Amino acid sequence: MRAVLIANPKGGSGKTTLSINVAGYLAGRGCSTLICDLDRQKSATEWLSLRAPQLPLIRGLGARDDGALEPQRRGDWLVIDSPAGLHGKNLARALKPARRVLVPLQPSLFDMAATRDFLETLAQEKAVRKERALVGIVAMRVDPRTRAAAALEGFLGQFDLPVLAWLRDTAQYANAALEGRSIFDLPAHQAARDVEQWQPIVEWLEWPDRPERDTGPG
Repeated sequence: MRAVLIANPKGGSGKTTLSINVAGYLAGRGCSTLICDLDRQKSATEWLSLRAPQLPLIRGLGARDDGALEPQRRGDWLVIDSPAGLHGKNLARALKPARRVLVPLQPSLFDMAATRDFLETLAQEKAVRKERALVGIVAMRVDPRTRAAAALEGFLGQFDLPVLAWLRDTAQYANAALEGRSIFDLPAHQAARDVEQWQPIVEWLEWPDRPERDTGPG
């Protein structure tokens, strides 16, 4: 089973939005997909409960009280939606099954400050140092016309990490989630722009040996 961890210690950074859409993409590709919701708010679990049976199947995977994953069911992919404040032993535990780590980041001063510290911590983790887990960044809710987007682009230039995509600020994600859907479950004419923005993310997940590209906020 291939596992991807969605992680950022800052609450409201877009972890669950990223998690459910990664899962939606993989399930739509015909992969047997599990999602493990480690967040106390259980938003991904609630999303799963809203998901219609005719949509591509995504199964939930629980965790014990100590944060360790339950014995894994058989599947192709596991998506781990991590909680805010992830650090120390809990971070190491969440990284253990992961071969990819996606770090969502929104264009705000507070998000950038929290993410800087997290990326420095993440770089010291054995799984990342040994390149058993590859790290990629996804800029969330970006309006390229704003000063905040320019500040975020400058901030991300400090790191030797791939910036996989700049996802636009749109209600499309929230509206789809209200129905237990991802953007990949929407009609093609409705989601074409967003699906296009996701292509570097899904390529990196499935073919990590391909050259990463930074598409920029535009």
